[in-house]
Amino acid sequence: MGKPEGFPGKPEAYPTGGGIIVAGRGGAGTVGIRELVEEIAKALVDIPDEVAVREVQGEQVTVLELKVAPSDLGKVIGKQGRTARSIRTILGAAGMKLNRRFTLEILE
Repeated sequence: MGKPEGFPGKPEAYPTGGGIIVAGRGGAGTVGIRELVEEIAKALVDIPDEVAVREVQGEQVTVLELKVAPSDLGKVIGKQGRTARSIRTILGAAGMKLNRRFTLEILE
């Protein structure tokens, strides 16, 4: 699969077999969805060493179970669930590119 055409200098994301390749000014690299959620969560919490993401593959849906320290639970959920909803939106967009549904479960 070749790189799709786009605007010069504009980063692009397109699917591969195991993740998403982001191409643009910074070069290209593969980022797995599990690692993406893990990095987002680590950026939000006070205790990044306590962040763990487990990937459970289903037939049509991949469930990502996010576990953080109890004191950081509110940070990944956000006010009225906005932060969690934003992470789920990112998963939905990535899933569209990969032809796969992703579900985020935040574990206590």
